[in-house]
Amino acid sequence: MDGNAGLVRRGRLDTITGMRFVAALVVFLCHAATFNFVAPDTGVGDAFHFATESAGTAGVTFFFILSGFVLTWSARPGETYRGFLRRRMFKMYPNHLVTFALAMALFAAASTPPVSAVLNVLLLHAWRPAPGGGNGPSWSLSCDLLFYLMFPLLLPLVKKIPVARLWRWVGGVIAVIMVLPAVAQLLPSTPRFPDDFDGTMLEGVSMYPFWFLLTFPPVRLLDFVLGILIARIVLSGRWTGPGVAQAVALTAVGYVVGLFVPFYYTLDAVSVIPMSLLIGALAVAESRGGASWLGSPVFRRLGEVSFAFYLIHEIALLFVRSLVGFDHHLPPFTALLVIAAAFALSLALSFLLYHGVETPVMRKWAGPRRTAPAAGAVPAPASPGERPDDVGEKARPV
Repeated sequence: MDGNAGLVRRGRLDTITGMRFVAALVVFLCHAATFNFVAPDTGVGDAFHFATESAGTAGVTFFFILSGFVLTWSARPGETYRGFLRRRMFKMYPNHLVTFALAMALFAAASTPPVSAVLNVLLLHAWRPAPGGGNGPSWSLSCDLLFYLMFPLLLPLVKKIPVARLWRWVGGVIAVIMVLPAVAQLLPSTPRFPDDFDGTMLEGVSMYPFWFLLTFPPVRLLDFVLGILIARIVLSGRWTGPGVAQAVALTAVGYVVGLFVPFYYTLDAVSVIPMSLLIGALAVAESRGGASWLGSPVFRRLGEVSFAFYLIHEIALLFVRSLVGFDHHLPPFTALLVIAAAFALSLALSFLLYHGVETPVMRKWAGPRRTAPAAGAVPAPASPGERPDDVGEKARPV
């Protein structure tokens, strides 16, 4: 623990848990827009697409930063590297395998090559600059896998940084992320996504730069490291960032800016500053006893199932779209009702997945935390009773 960590109450982060569901809802709306329930060439359809176009990319930045933050916040000395990975894998893999099998059974088997299917199951598909097949949202779990493998190695290194220099390191990581869109444009400009792909922002976009900036795990590891640094700043009592209201306002401004900046900057660069400040501000406010409607029992419960919601929501949207007909568009109000039905289906399935798969598997096979001697110990998530580590299980956009 940092020398000044006593300045901050290191407990549950219920507000951030509730915020996960808000972010998941935004991701859902982003994906709902891509299914064109409303004709895309109408005023309402165009407005829906435009308003949600950068929601998914902002959401993935938020959750990758949050992952590093929460694992650092909940880290305790004593758990072995193997024990840490065991808990993380049993948290992530069962939901992934169930939703992968469901996606393949319902719609993806015919369009997913065997190699892509194998890579998807192994969570290696984001390392490859091509659509992975299976359940689309699972690409981000490839990044999670790298994060979990690296976290016990990264945190000791970050802890060696003097607390007075942490903000400089944050600035350095952000500067690298800001430069990467220019670097990505040096990659091959072909192949490109088809002109009718996804119906939105990916039409005609070069595949290699898109893959490099959005899904390539080593690049997204920068967001994760940024979360570790922000957590150390908060825990050390060195937070000099904005309060919650100012951070929310900055996030809103950043979101609007993301609708207008060049495309490759929307994939990560435009979001890292506001999302980092928002996460830090929320954690500081809650650690000092601040209350929020996001930390209410209802939103905390919704936040707990948001990881399952993330993995299941695109399958539910595809199912509802197939019932409507992929070539059939709806009047705006009817489309709103259909999208609401898809959301209700997603939420119901997420509760089934959480209670029927995720929780029983964790209880039965994740095992107790096994400690090692101090010299060989690595950081570990908090105990199940504290549950701050659960905040780090994310819902992310495709």
